[in-house]
Amino acid sequence: QVQVVESGGGLVQPGGSLRLSCAASGSIFRINVSGWYRQAPGKERELVARIHSGGTTNYADSVKGRFTISRDNAKNTVYLQMNSLKPEDTAVYYCTARLVRTGVFGESDWWGQGTQVTVSS
Repeated sequence: QVQVVESGGGLVQPGGSLRLSCAASGSIFRINVSGWYRQAPGKERELVARIHSGGTTNYADSVKGRFTISRDNAKNTVYLQMNSLKPEDTAVYYCTARLVRTGVFGESDWWGQGTQVTVSS
């Protein structure tokens, strides 16, 4: 089995910063893609950022220049550094990993339970 656990959410004032972490553990052979999604009340879940095993990154237009995704392959951990936060960034942030499990053919997607980020004065 695989576990994906996020941490680092909380309450921050507009213009502030937060760093989210996401650690994957279990029978993991290789993580191909790690990503962060978010879901605000009444809205659909949307991609925030993702990073491929080779280092290629993708960002939603709304966070470009403010958020940075990175990963530590040795620790199976991905980070999301969020700067210049805005009230519209308020959402539950979910981590996801597309990975290959040890002894299992093919890729599978695993999700964390989510962490709340609230941007408010």
